[in-house]
Amino acid sequence: MRGPDAGHMADMTDSALHSAPLASAQARHPAPLGLGVKRGLAHRCPACGKGRLYRRYLKVEPTCEACGHALGEYRADDGPAYMTILLIGHLVVVPVLFLPFIWQWPVQYVLPIHLIPLAPLILLALPRIKGAFIGALWATKAEAPPVD
Repeated sequence: MRGPDAGHMADMTDSALHSAPLASAQARHPAPLGLGVKRGLAHRCPACGKGRLYRRYLKVEPTCEACGHALGEYRADDGPAYMTILLIGHLVVVPVLFLPFIWQWPVQYVLPIHLIPLAPLILLALPRIKGAFIGALWATKAEAPPVD
């Protein structure tokens, strides 16, 4: 887009447009995304990998006991719950759509067969997914939104 409506972006070359965000992201934080996710999956501080991430089931420690990193700053909010529903939900959809006995058996048998193993699976996956989410927030140096 050229002309008066293009603004300052019209003067930048294609290489400058593509390299500037990458260079600033690398300068801000050299931590790899995979390392943060791996440490979060293990319920460990994404910064040092030694301190506990959680105080209780899903309650994040305010600061790391090993390195003092402020863990309470990472706001995962609803992201881990949505990701858990997305991942675990596929374990329910596939059998319902592709296995013929699901359509033939009475509902009072099918629901317990699916829901009884599904509940503990979700409860086991949610803290791990939240930890991975917090690790990803740490690796990308995401900041909390301003409070109004």
